[in-house]
Formats: sequence, structure tokens, C-alpha cells
Amino acid sequence: MTRIDDTFARLRAENRKAFVTYIMAGDPDAGKTAEILAGLPGAGVDIIELGLPFTDPMADGPTIQLAGQRALEGGMTLKGTLDLVRDFRTADDATPIVLMGYYNPIYSHGVDRFLEDAKAAGVDGLIVVDLPPEEDVELCIPAQAAGLNFIRLATPTSDDKRLPKVLQNTSGFVYYVSITGITGSGAADAAKVGPEVARIKQSTDLPIIVGFGIKTPEAAEGIAAVADGCVVGSAIVDRIAKGHSAEDVLTYVASLADGAHRG
Repeated sequence: MTRIDDTFARLRAENRKAFVTYIMAGDPDAGKTAEILAGLPGAGVDIIELGLPFTDPMADGPTIQLAGQRALEGGMTLKGTLDLVRDFRTADDATPIVLMGYYNPIYSHGVDRFLEDAKAAGVDGLIVVDLPPEEDVELCIPAQAAGLNFIRLATPTSDDKRLPKVLQNTSGFVYYVSITGITGSGAADAAKVGPEVARIKQSTDLPIIVGFGIKTPEAAEGIAAVADGCVVGSAIVDRIAKGHSAEDVLTYVASLADGAHRG
């Protein structure tokens, strides 16, 4: 049982949906990331996704691309990201943290060393968007052996033929991408998402968390109502980019969390 498994067990017992947030490590600097990270659980966040900055984030739209660039220009590294997690854990040993990003920084760090360092820092899971299930031996299987959940993305194009491959070796939860496109584009439509979540649930007992295109408490509520929870990323990162204070960002996050939990 990981912190992610424990969190979903608690939420089921409370008859609540999960609210998940994404922020980029080091955007605009390590200090502000640490301040926002520390405040997310109190704002109602159940699981935190922390972005690993990378030079070529091919699945992301301009908002998260620019966040990664700001973080890299500010000196953020993979080691620095793990330091943020380690510092967070001194005050919070319950809230799950998932690192989300691309394989290149992990490969450069060395897979075995990365898994050891991530586990020691207090990381609970990984989302590595450019490693398909055909490459599970690279990172997925070693990660699970190290006690980390490996979370896979399913999309509107993951048909019934492809879905079993996507779900193999996945643990923690399934991240369903609500739109065909990059992060920060489009708007999630609960009427379309609901049937897709139901279809995926026929093939797995894992929770289904829906992300991409959620920007308002009402949208969070609508999506959470047809899934096991929702993720908001770009809309939060956009507020950070505009220079909102950590307090303002966390107030916005709390409004989204309220919506998701109503779902």
C-alpha cells in the first residue's frame, strides 16, 4: 500500500471524490514552489503532481512549456525537485506526491539511482508521458519493484484494442486525458467523459482521475461527478505565471477542491 492507495481508500470511506493538482517544480523559483506545495493539502488537495522541468515537453501546451522554461532558467534540476519533496515531507507525511514529466532527465540521472533517490525523498508515484507500455522494462517495472506507483495516461484514442496494453502494469490510478490535444487546450466535457470513464472501468478496478481542460469549480464538480476525481494543472500554473501570490493561488485551488469534492 502506497500513500496513493491509502488516500483513495480514505476517500472511498468518506464517499468523496479526489482532487489532484499539478504545479511545476521551480516555477518561478524554488521558494515559491515550496510555499505553494506546503499550502496545497490545507487547500483541499488530495494528491499533488509535481512537474519535472524539461527542455522539450512535447505533450504540453504553452502554459506548462513556459513554466518549465522559467524553472530551468531559475536553476531547477531533478535533484532540486527531489529536495522540494524532501522538504515537504518534514511537515507532511500523508499527502501523496507524484512526479510528472519525461524520461530524459530520469535516464540522465540513472534509473536505479533515480528510483532510490525518489523513494528516499518521499515520492509516491510517477507519470512519465513519453514511455509507452512497450517500454515498461525501462522504468515502469523497476519503479513498481521499488515501491512507487507507475501511473499511465489513457486518452480518447485508447480504443478497446489498445486499452489492455495501457492498463498493464499501471498502478495507483489511471489518468484519463479528457481531450485530444496538449495540456491547457480545450475544455473537458462531462457528457463525453462519463461514458469513456465507464468504458475504462470495465477493464480495471483502479480509480479513474480525469485531467486536461478543467478551469473552474463548476467544471471540477462536473468531471468529478462522472469519475473518481479530477486534475487541474494549467489553470493553476497560469496564475503562478501571472505573478499571483501563493495565498491567491491557494485560494483559487481551494475553490476548485470544493467543486471536485462536491462531485
